Amino acid sequence: MSAEPLVVAISSRALFDLDEENRIFERDGQDAYTAYQVAHEHEVLKPGVAFRLVQKLLALNGQLKDRGLDGPGVEVILLSRNSGNSGLRIFNSIEHYGLDIVRAAFTSGAPPHEYIQAFGAHLFLSANLEDVRRALTAGFAAATILPSSTSGPSHPQLRIAFDGDAVLFGDEAERVSTLEGLDRFHETERANAETPLSGGPFRPVLAALHRIQSAFPAEQSPVRTALVTARSAPAHKRVILTLRHWGVRLDEALFLGGRDKGPFLAAFGADIFFDDSSRNVESARQHVPSAHVPHGIANA
Repeated sequence: MSAEPLVVAISSRALFDLDEENRIFERDGQDAYTAYQVAHEHEVLKPGVAFRLVQKLLALNGQLKDRGLDGPGVEVILLSRNSGNSGLRIFNSIEHYGLDIVRAAFTSGAPPHEYIQAFGAHLFLSANLEDVRRALTAGFAAATILPSSTSGPSHPQLRIAFDGDAVLFGDEAERVSTLEGLDRFHETERANAETPLSGGPFRPVLAALHRIQSAFPAEQSPVRTALVTARSAPAHKRVILTLRHWGVRLDEALFLGGRDKGPFLAAFGADIFFDDSSRNVESARQHVPSAHVPHGIANA
């Protein structure tokens, strides 16, 4: 049996710590940056904000192989604004850390999102907000991964948490809440409880994770997912029935009714949390690694 892989595209600045190199680029330009990278190409880069997440994603392949699956469960692609010349240092560092990343696109400063579809990627993670916005506008799941005050949990299981509206789901319900108020939102959600929500940009990511989870008994899965939403009863019912309609698995669902999400994400042990609200992400990243999804009415 061969599983369709989850394909994650990641920028070099998300994978490795390139803050100093980026300062050189912004201060002195492309030529100075390239000269610096070439001169230091045998110096290994330090891990970046998404490094541990990438390690855990790639580790799923070995666990899937143990189940007799033919193909990889996860493939990580490098999408970088580096040139091939300056990007050699990136690949040298990938080799040093033993990361199974073999495909890449180096665009020499051009926006790399054009290659997301060509690689069949489900998700694009970057430190560049504009690249993330372009990817979302083109219809792909994408997020700006932010520095966190915590290195994340140490358990071996990969744990991914999602906000609901404008992330897993469309933002039609959130628009009602924002434009017409909370009472109208609850009234609308109660009336439409059995009408599935539309899919948001991260629906394909959840579906790909579900395929990986399905290879394992529930109690032995190396992946655990959670919905962490500001919704509360009675708005919970439409969410639950939507997920049932999609036929996907979410291991945990937290309906917080506006409570601060950070402590709950820490209790879940999230390796990464995706949310469309920059305020929620700023709070969450004090507790767990987090990524902003600049999508929907909250980012209009």
